[in-house]
Amino acid sequence: MVSGHLQRHALATALIAILASPALVSTAHAQDAAPAAEERPTTLSGITVTAQKREEALQDVPIVINVLPEQLLMDTGVRDIKDMQVLVPGLTVTSTQSAAQTTARIRGIGTVGDNPGLESSVGVVIDGVYRARNSVSFGDLGELERIEVLKGPQGTVFGKNTSAGVINVITRRPNYSQSVEAEVTAGNYGLFGVSGSYNDALGENAAFRIYATKRKRDGVDDVFTANGPRQETDDGDQNYHAVRAQLLFEPTDTLNINFVADYASREENCCVTMTTHRGPTAAIIDGLTPGGEGVIPVPDLDRRLGYANRTTEQDLKDKGISAEVNWTTPWANEAVLTSITALRNWDAITSIDFDYTAADIMYRPPEEDYSLVAFENFSQEFRLTGSTDRVDWMVGLFYSDEDLARNDSYFMGAAYEPYLSTLVGSQVLAGLAGAIGQLPPQLGLSVNQANPHTFLSEVTGLPFGTNYRGIGAHDTYAQNAKSAAIFTNNTFHATDALDITLGLRYTREKKTLDSHFTNPNGSAACGLALSNPAGAVGGAMIGRVNGFANLPPALQQQLLDQMLPQLGPAIQQVAGFMCLPWANVLHNGRETRQESTEKEWSGTLKVAYDFSDDLMGYASAARGYKAGGFNLDRVQVGITPQDDTYFPGEFVNSFELGMKSTWAEGNLLFNAALFHQKYEDFQLNSFLGTAFVVRAIPEVTSTGVDMDLLWQPGIDGLMLQGGLTYAKTEYGDDLLPDADLVLLPGNQMSFAPEWSGNASLTYEWDFGADFLGRFNIGAKYMSDYNTGSDLDPQKQQDAYTLVNARIGFGSKNRRWMVELWGQNLTDETYKQVGIDAPIQAGSWNTFLGAPRTYGVTVRFNYF
Repeated sequence: MVSGHLQRHALATALIAILASPALVSTAHAQDAAPAAEERPTTLSGITVTAQKREEALQDVPIVINVLPEQLLMDTGVRDIKDMQVLVPGLTVTSTQSAAQTTARIRGIGTVGDNPGLESSVGVVIDGVYRARNSVSFGDLGELERIEVLKGPQGTVFGKNTSAGVINVITRRPNYSQSVEAEVTAGNYGLFGVSGSYNDALGENAAFRIYATKRKRDGVDDVFTANGPRQETDDGDQNYHAVRAQLLFEPTDTLNINFVADYASREENCCVTMTTHRGPTAAIIDGLTPGGEGVIPVPDLDRRLGYANRTTEQDLKDKGISAEVNWTTPWANEAVLTSITALRNWDAITSIDFDYTAADIMYRPPEEDYSLVAFENFSQEFRLTGSTDRVDWMVGLFYSDEDLARNDSYFMGAAYEPYLSTLVGSQVLAGLAGAIGQLPPQLGLSVNQANPHTFLSEVTGLPFGTNYRGIGAHDTYAQNAKSAAIFTNNTFHATDALDITLGLRYTREKKTLDSHFTNPNGSAACGLALSNPAGAVGGAMIGRVNGFANLPPALQQQLLDQMLPQLGPAIQQVAGFMCLPWANVLHNGRETRQESTEKEWSGTLKVAYDFSDDLMGYASAARGYKAGGFNLDRVQVGITPQDDTYFPGEFVNSFELGMKSTWAEGNLLFNAALFHQKYEDFQLNSFLGTAFVVRAIPEVTSTGVDMDLLWQPGIDGLMLQGGLTYAKTEYGDDLLPDADLVLLPGNQMSFAPEWSGNASLTYEWDFGADFLGRFNIGAKYMSDYNTGSDLDPQKQQDAYTLVNARIGFGSKNRRWMVELWGQNLTDETYKQVGIDAPIQAGSWNTFLGAPRTYGVTVRFNYF
């Protein structure tokens, strides 16, 4: 794998070097300097997008698109893809165990859970470069020109196939004017951040831009640690820095080359959960915790108090280089050849307190050998785009080579064996008491219930508290995914009013996975249970029966023969608990290799008709596809390990009927679309309490309507933006074999509110001759929805609304601006993701969304 990395690095370096060679630069041609600030359209009808990989007016593109321009993103404090969800109806972005597990969903459709082998349903593309997973794109996006959110499957022109939509991020590029911009922010929870950029020309044919940021904040959640060893008493803090440099060459008026290099680092603590329901195991955990409080006594989400005795440190690094070349060729009516070459690396070292309690039960340390997810991705895209009087055409090639490495582990703490022993021992001894109660009372038999937490030691004969300690599982996964595609997207102007768009893509995906499983410690008890479960467990049971040893041997044998069949389920239960995936000796030493190759077609057909200059209607059909993959986890049925962890590709047939209208002389845009999407083999990733496993759901449908509004009323400086999405996103009626999925058939999907709407108002006004004020308020409403993949009622989230606002005062020439801002102003407490508390039947936890934050930002500009 390392040699492959070096080869791809060398190839990327060579391509970039060739594209920037003196032979190209020597044909330099002077360019006019770009303006210092973007010239904004006087009417909204001038908004352009690149949803079809060419610049087009928003109102001419037959796709549901939410466009978020630079000023709106600044007004609402958008720094990453999670911040932007308040501006887009039908979009939700959630995080779970760490920032490395961040997921975007559109119209209720998205990747669920924490399996790095599962590709994203919603793709994220930054400056033409596809990011391997949503979490890889979760970070400071820097200086933004705009963000386009494309809804529905995009299976033609955006790098990898996506089955639910694309978030297309366009950052600010270098220009030929000198400018300096700086920003300082301070806020509650100890927030302090600085950022700045410098842009300048390098002669007549080149320019550069550099941006850097640093941000720190205390945690927003309190943590009860008992006696540790965790030292941090808060969680969900921020500590990141990033730098992005760009170099633009325009040697001729037909050639431009933009180089980008970026680096970002996050060294934070994330994420603890909050208890939503305290189950029967909480008392056992309390008894094993110093001070006697391992789980919050009375669940109260508004307290934002989590319990964890182990650290949640995370260290995320993201870096990459890319080169985009655009050459206007002298042939094919001056067709434009575009090449985008990129090499990206992302790795995350994350720790976790697996049990989410203050007892020392199970954890993963923040060490590379035991907790690493790393992506290295090389991608190359070529597009040739041209036009004639009747056809706008495009053909292209895409290739990516992705290496994914994962080091996974489970560490058992001092409380693991006492907890498991007490849990299992109590249940088994209760069953034994029931069986004894059916025997003749004159035998005088009773069950000794004392110290049930020593039961597993009695079963195994191993010293109490030592048979489960240290590293239970230590596994490594190495996956390679090669994707190659040829695609075309063409718009035929059948008449002056009628356009027909045909897009087609053929994709070949090949994946290989090498997995290695070890149990450095913690398997001895499982091995003994498997070698003679009935004898070992039965012997421990009988040892707890008072008076049994005093019976005649013949009667003892008779009673054993009578009782053991009744205790069979209890015996199997003990074996199951002793052989949970991380302690299952059957995994130890296993090595597996899996391969899959998929060859699939995807594409779209759109028909658009201009009823007038201000009204366009369209109908579209699309076939979307998302590649299958492998579960990168210990998968077992009962206690039997499964070598085959493949899950198939996901397919969607999507239909839309929409209209785009322009009113008020170009100052009011109103767009709406009806949609119906039917998914086959939807990839549902579920946490089973012991592992993340993807199951293919035969059918999922999403039907509804999207509406969007942009309006510049007659009041100078006033802008209104809003949208509404209604989506009935449901599982099919097929009965599913898995017991934990019985609630799915026919019901609304998790993370899929039926109603989702947003509204934003911005007003800018002058103070005298030299000053201006600016105000923005925005809100996002979500109707109730479930936050768990199994639709457990305990994971339900009620309807809620998030409100953000910002008010600023500064110079009219925009040299400086002071802004007061607040996010989640009503301090809404809401669930991001609900989970079953690991190995704690009857208990539920949740990862919360961010609380109210507020602060002040000062901006400086020189140009």
